[in-house]
Amino acid sequence: MRSDSTYRAGVRVLMTGGGTGGHVYPAIAIADAIRELRPEARIAFAGSRNRMEWEAVPRAGYPIHEVSVQGLSRSLSAANLRLPFVLVKGFNQARRVVEGTGAQVVVGTGGYVALPVLLAAWSLKTAILIQEQNAYLGLTNRIGARFADRIHVAFSEAAEALAPRPCQVSGNPVRKELKGVSARGREAAREKLGMTGMRRVVFVFGGSLGSSALNRAMQRALPSLMADPDLGILWQTGPSRHDGVRAALTSGDLMPGLNAAPDRIRIVPYVDDMAAAYAAADLVVARSGALTCSELLVTGRPSLLVPSPNVTADHQQKNARSMERLGAAEVLPESALEESFSGSMLHLLGNQVALDTMSRAALAAARPRAAQTIAMDVVSMAEGET
Repeated sequence: MRSDSTYRAGVRVLMTGGGTGGHVYPAIAIADAIRELRPEARIAFAGSRNRMEWEAVPRAGYPIHEVSVQGLSRSLSAANLRLPFVLVKGFNQARRVVEGTGAQVVVGTGGYVALPVLLAAWSLKTAILIQEQNAYLGLTNRIGARFADRIHVAFSEAAEALAPRPCQVSGNPVRKELKGVSARGREAAREKLGMTGMRRVVFVFGGSLGSSALNRAMQRALPSLMADPDLGILWQTGPSRHDGVRAALTSGDLMPGLNAAPDRIRIVPYVDDMAAAYAAADLVVARSGALTCSELLVTGRPSLLVPSPNVTADHQQKNARSMERLGAAEVLPESALEESFSGSMLHLLGNQVALDTMSRAALAAARPRAAQTIAMDVVSMAEGET
């Protein structure tokens, strides 16, 4: 049991992880769960000024401290010559942040910015917990795992790669509003999205920024998909790609008469209400980033996953194959999009048994309390409990 004096001192945690939503949003979810357990907890973030965490973290209600960071260019680049100096500067900034926040525990969720913070915490003998979202560990967490006190992973493949190092397969923290989506009314969600009366709805998205490859595949597939008068499509193009997709479709060059079916296809730059999008969908077609995979499991949505080949260590392929082994998804390589995209979608949409089987497998593998599990570990470390 913690002593009263320890409790009164309050839990102090420094979160670090950034660059992409896959690192930032799990960190925010863990911070929210810590605050639910200990409302008096003092939680701060360390991040990079020019990456998405600089806006996402304050929007979530947490302070953020700057740590300079630079990624390693995989090609010959003059920028790499600055890397040692940036690393030293970032490490010194990180030490000041760890000391200044009085952190009892530093939680790292990956990304370049987390590495100097984890190294600073290690040099100051501050407790460290890391959380890995992917089936394949990123570079920062591969290094951090060597000296972290606790390790949480989302996929069993990551745990196997770390053996014999002890770690816990706790899943990926996801946004609160997605929990319980599988039990929500499908028709109510479709009405909210303006897609009532559809017998089937497919939700297509390539991550928050969209995917050119998926957008092109959807443009080619539309005539086949729209031949089914009872099929509705919710298609997130990505903000920078939306105008181009819209222009190509409404010109009539790809599919004459598309404007005659405005209620059956919704083309949007970005989906704000992901809970409604998942709840409305019979099938989700998406990339296989770690956060997307975890959201599919928690919401129990059957999926057709198209891994991006343009990511470090091909980790999206590993995530997708893990989902496939669970029975929660089918995988379609990007190289097969032109030949098999529409056929794969239509085959799944016409097979209710397969959809139901994938949905059950997803829910069985989901860990909807991942954030709470990790938060409890952080709090126990901060309060000195075993």
